[in-house]
Amino acid sequence: MSDRPARGAVPSPNIWRHTTTYELENHAADPDGRLWAAMENRVSWHGRTVLDLGCGTGFHLSRFAATAAAVIGVEPHPGLVRLALRRTRGLAGVDVRLGTAQEVPLPAASVDVVHARWAYFFGPGCEPGLAELDRVVRRGGTALIIDNDGSRSTFGAWFRRGYPHLPAPAEIERFWSERGWTRTPVDMGWRFESRADLEAVVRIEFKRDVAEEILRHHDGLEVDYAVNLWSRDY
Repeated sequence: MSDRPARGAVPSPNIWRHTTTYELENHAADPDGRLWAAMENRVSWHGRTVLDLGCGTGFHLSRFAATAAAVIGVEPHPGLVRLALRRTRGLAGVDVRLGTAQEVPLPAASVDVVHARWAYFFGPGCEPGLAELDRVVRRGGTALIIDNDGSRSTFGAWFRRGYPHLPAPAEIERFWSERGWTRTPVDMGWRFESRADLEAVVRIEFKRDVAEEILRHHDGLEVDYAVNLWSRDY
């Protein structure tokens, strides 16, 4: 496998450059299982084929594999693909492939459930990825896309401050709703084991000046963090 990212990949500066620290973020996210509960309330993947788009190091693949018939992780970064393959070695029914959301390396009508968590999908601009979902999801299937809710929560305020160039929350919500997606707001949260872990994660998610300002004004190990679970049936 080449070390060159898949064609058309949109760089993800947090996990691509700081893989170990991003692992801390994955462990800290959704400590009470609220996001997973919202996903499971929306669709069952038991005995079905799941596509995890932008699977990174494969952190979530084993959770799906516990009940799914087959799980396919697609990731544009070759180094992360190798880590995901290593992580899922020995797990029956799990496959990891190099690819992008806008060019999914799967045949048409081949998956039942799609999970995309902070992977290419931030509203306007992700139309090529959505077109691919139309192609690869079977009739009766469901796609789940998790995106930051910049309209509320402590993290939402940080996100607006750190990424002012992104569309406003109302514009992002309008984008999804006009295309037939359903919004489920979830108060997910971050909970870290140490202050050092929280600080390390904040510093890979925001530019230095924004990160330092955030850390000066935020105490403790927890962050209230709101996300939107967008879903659509096919």
